[in-house]
Amino acid sequence: MEQQLDIIPVSEWGFFDESIPPLVIAGPCSAESELQVMMTAKGLHGFGIHVFRAGIWKPRTHPGSFEGVGTPGLKWLQKVKKEYGMKVCTEVASEKHVYECLKYGIDMVWIGARTTANPFLVQEIADALRDTDVPVLVKNPVNPDIDLWVGALERLNRVGIKKLGVIHRGFSTSQKIPYRNLPGWQMAVDLRTRYPMLPFFADPSHMGGSRQCLKELSQRAMDLGLDGLMVESHCDPSCALSDACQQLVPEDLKTLLESLTVRQKVTNDKEYNEGIEQLRSQIDVIDENLLVALGSRMEISRRIGEFKKAHNIAIVQAARWDSILSSMIEKGKDYNLPEEFVTAFFTAIHEASVAEQNKILER
Repeated sequence: MEQQLDIIPVSEWGFFDESIPPLVIAGPCSAESELQVMMTAKGLHGFGIHVFRAGIWKPRTHPGSFEGVGTPGLKWLQKVKKEYGMKVCTEVASEKHVYECLKYGIDMVWIGARTTANPFLVQEIADALRDTDVPVLVKNPVNPDIDLWVGALERLNRVGIKKLGVIHRGFSTSQKIPYRNLPGWQMAVDLRTRYPMLPFFADPSHMGGSRQCLKELSQRAMDLGLDGLMVESHCDPSCALSDACQQLVPEDLKTLLESLTVRQKVTNDKEYNEGIEQLRSQIDVIDENLLVALGSRMEISRRIGEFKKAHNIAIVQAARWDSILSSMIEKGKDYNLPEEFVTAFFTAIHEASVAEQNKILER
């Protein structure tokens, strides 16, 4: 059963300057050398980035790939803290990683997508962080499973971790798309709706997989009202040992951030508030009418189920369903409704109707 989360607002973490949105975490995909880490941190600190990220342990798909420098890299993050006063964070995937981070005074950790998908590892990490004050960010699991994502948050919260946040980095897919990962923004919206107080970051670097996608995806995150971004930045991406194509030099990251339009979550503007309430009232009426229409349709569907049962007719009539869907897609064009939306909407209705008729046949 889903539980409520006991969250400390990000404004009380002491990590970010909330007067200049969005909240930003930036740094290289991997810590590769002390020089690379310090040069990147210097560039980011120079235009006001307060939180520095760098991968110390890298979960790579194939053995033999660069899997991070390991514990020695934590000393470089310590140096970033000392010289630039930045908060530092890295990814953890095991109890050992957590203990090493605690030993070296790492300010914040995040749990990667592959680890989020494994409840055993999440619990191991949660137990290792018990009785600490270290903030934890949880990336979405590699597949679009919101319950796994929520479950990871619950495990961490149960051991007393209240400085919790999430990172949306999209989902693995076999589809041919212009991004590295399927954005899957709807799941981010769903989680945001469930836990509006949860600090919410987008990771356009892993979502896009290339520098060319970063502006579009970052702006989309702002349009959806997410709190911040985790973006990969490297002093010289051409030499990067991992994910070179998606990292920006600090100056280009500065330009990207300055180009974003950050949406307000609320406003005291009287004209806006009155206007939006009128429009929302109209939507509420339409939604109620939709429910009435759907209820009436379902009642007729049940009667059809009884009729089929009495005459020993199969529930699914594939040819008719195909004809209906094609017709609705065409009619939807007259109302400027996308084919994907019309398909998803009527498929959901059809599946619910089939389920109701199945109940009738089973009686």
